[in-house]
Amino acid sequence: MEIKPYRHEVKYYECDRMGITHHSNYIRFMEEARVDWMDQLGFGFDRMEAEGVVSPVVAVDCRYRHPSTFKDVVEVAVKVAETSPLKIVFSYTMTVAGRTVCTASSTHCFLENGRPVSLETRFPELYAKMMECIENKC
Repeated sequence: MEIKPYRHEVKYYECDRMGITHHSNYIRFMEEARVDWMDQLGFGFDRMEAEGVVSPVVAVDCRYRHPSTFKDVVEVAVKVAETSPLKIVFSYTMTVAGRTVCTASSTHCFLENGRPVSLETRFPELYAKMMECIENKC
């Protein structure tokens, strides 16, 4: 399965006084891209949450390589770096016109009624797709 990168055009309000994209916005771009990735996979967060499972962020790591600025189109490629029944780690490569501006990762667990839940048991179809993405690098 081919997952298309997410595209975000930097808004004026996302820039700081120096005219560059404020570092905190890259976390938002990651979330937008992750939601889009899940939708493309055919199993959106809205569906998972409607069925009572949430996936909070437990860790984030960002490495800023080059600045982006107002009107730049940041392309965010999302990959599954690792997964287990209880957590998933996404990796992100953010580029502007082919130049890497940020590399990042986010780690998420799965909870139902505030307690850890096995994605493999609760949503076996989704877990299989995520495992497939690791093997096929989708």
